[in-house]
Amino acid sequence: MEAIAKYRPNIEIADDAEALASRTVDLFVSSACDAVKSKGVFYVALSGGQTPKRAFERLAASPAAQALQWRHIHVFWVDERYVPSDSPYSNYRLAAEAFLKKVPIPPDNIHRIPTEYEDICTSARSYETILRNAFGLDEDRVPEFDLIVLGMGADGHTASLLPNCFAAFDTDDLACVVYVMDGRLNRITLTHPVLRAAKRLAVLVSGPEKAGILREVLTGEPDEVRYPIHVLWPVLEKVLWLVDRDAAAAIR
Repeated sequence: MEAIAKYRPNIEIADDAEALASRTVDLFVSSACDAVKSKGVFYVALSGGQTPKRAFERLAASPAAQALQWRHIHVFWVDERYVPSDSPYSNYRLAAEAFLKKVPIPPDNIHRIPTEYEDICTSARSYETILRNAFGLDEDRVPEFDLIVLGMGADGHTASLLPNCFAAFDTDDLACVVYVMDGRLNRITLTHPVLRAAKRLAVLVSGPEKAGILREVLTGEPDEVRYPIHVLWPVLEKVLWLVDRDAAAAIR
């Protein structure tokens, strides 16, 4: 556990997956309220997967979330599979069905990763344009999200920054293509400069199958090639690890 003390990750342990989802909702609501109060707008980027899905569902049912000033909230995605927006594999569709269709957010405030182009590279460039327009950015600037919600895969990846892939080292783009060679779907992802620029990041980790990798990631020396989530280590003070007890079993 010496490495944990060395790198000082900010870890919150929830009793179970439901408590983890509830805490995620609280973080979303508080972050949104703070951002809207301080500057009049809240920018958030979401991930897909089963762990955030439960948080999205609870968000839709939360009176505090329903009361948010959704006209001042802009929702983006961390990454997306290169599938139609109505595909069951779409991260956009997951969030849309779980909560976006159930809250009064203006359609123009929903900024999905466009996957309708024939060329995936065109989709990535289009998403970069969407980001720059929404944030009002010049070419040499990176968007500053108020909150980015991430997960962590059993291989130590986050977003779609996969082990041994070029995307983990792309510092020129805001969004880039991830080609997957093992038969899985190709993806588009935010690059690590965008992740690092966020004011706050939350990494959701749930389930006993994540216990081993969580310990390896938190106790080992940073290795961005093997475990791409280590790209967050330069800004670790901004990262909140929301972990349920099953996932935290090996670090307690």
